[in-house]
Amino acid sequence: MGDARTAALTLREGVPADYDGAAPPGWRRSREDGSGMSMRTVPSSRGVDVALHDLGGDGEPLFIGHATGFHGRMYAPLAAGLRERFHVWALDFRGHGSSSAPDDGDFSWQGMADDLLNGMAAVGAERAYAVGHSMGGGAVLLAEHGRPGSIIAAYTYEPIVMSAEFIARRGENPMSGPARRRREVFASREEVMWRYAGRPPLNLLRADALSLYVQHGFIDLPDGTVQLACRAETEARTFEAEDKLTIELVGSVSMPVVVGVGRADGGVGPSQITAPLAAALPNGHLLEYPHLGHFGPFQAPEQVAADILAAFA
Repeated sequence: MGDARTAALTLREGVPADYDGAAPPGWRRSREDGSGMSMRTVPSSRGVDVALHDLGGDGEPLFIGHATGFHGRMYAPLAAGLRERFHVWALDFRGHGSSSAPDDGDFSWQGMADDLLNGMAAVGAERAYAVGHSMGGGAVLLAEHGRPGSIIAAYTYEPIVMSAEFIARRGENPMSGPARRRREVFASREEVMWRYAGRPPLNLLRADALSLYVQHGFIDLPDGTVQLACRAETEARTFEAEDKLTIELVGSVSMPVVVGVGRADGGVGPSQITAPLAAALPNGHLLEYPHLGHFGPFQAPEQVAADILAAFA
């Protein structure tokens, strides 16, 4: 895709031109910018309104759950490789993207699972295929754990599912501190793009995914500046939530699950838990990507999409 610091500035939305953007009755364009994506608002638990994005396709329903701090529209490049078989939907989990936050500040992961199940119900999908990245993978498995039979099969990329012992002895979540220190306000989206494309970890994203993150992951303030849609405190509390699914409980999740893992990060972080998770799942399969890191679906969306199609074949 070329250099991220230049290409990302020129990509409009990262959505392929062959998507005509036809919206079902009662839906509206998420933005009048030619992106072709449509959005509706779905009520969920704790008074939250969740944004559900139609990423196109005419086949069986497939839902994408995003990683912490990101949003559903970033997965449009991935959806482009899935629309030949599936009708692809993407959520913004509570407090992320265009979704509202719970008034009580509770960002439990059961709430994320509720968001997924309510999104499915909103489009009449009693059962669906699911793709989950990081937190999104944990939410997909948690939804199936709580309501067995809801998910037909899942592809998860470095899902966050830890052992109960690890959670008990971990202490403070190592991700929450850096999340709280994130800079929230910038002069413009152009400044955001230049900053993120020039330093890790977001410089690892492909240009179209980074462009989508900046376009839809910030809100316009009255003074002309832009602010993170997923606030720093929201991201930190999401990391700190204590009701995540544990490896000891995934034995109840009997559907086929692919557990993708990137090895380019050197075996640290979420990649460390993928092999034990795949082994604990009754119908789990580990799929390794030596050249990708934790942001694999944003680094190589065509390859990941092809593997999802193969897994769901």
